[in-house]
Amino acid sequence: MGEQGPLNPTIRTLTFDCTGDPYDLGLFWSELLGRPLADDDKPGDPEAVIVDPSGGPTLLFVHVPEEKTAKNRVHLDLQPQGRTRAAEVERALGLGARQIADHTRPDGGGWVLLADPEGNEFCVERGELG
Repeated sequence: MGEQGPLNPTIRTLTFDCTGDPYDLGLFWSELLGRPLADDDKPGDPEAVIVDPSGGPTLLFVHVPEEKTAKNRVHLDLQPQGRTRAAEVERALGLGARQIADHTRPDGGGWVLLADPEGNEFCVERGELG
């Protein structure tokens, strides 16, 4: 068997900067994604972590001193599971997100652009139920 060259990297962590309490932002995403915060995360900690039990990237929330000043250059696109896009958007709004724009097309495609409590944008796409 020949020698194998270097392997490509994998995405291990997606990091969210926040000026508020990382624990609070982590709670928002924990509720939205249905994944728990790490057992040792507490209010006031400088970081909070959500691990994906299926092996996907970890979400890390880190306190920073500077405010967000521009649109995110990278964002998450979420696809609802077991509910419609409209129901997922309403659920996210109820958890503290705010709607920025609705790009739903007449054919049902498209997405809704939301922001988490710290202003980080994310999209909710059409799910299997619409």
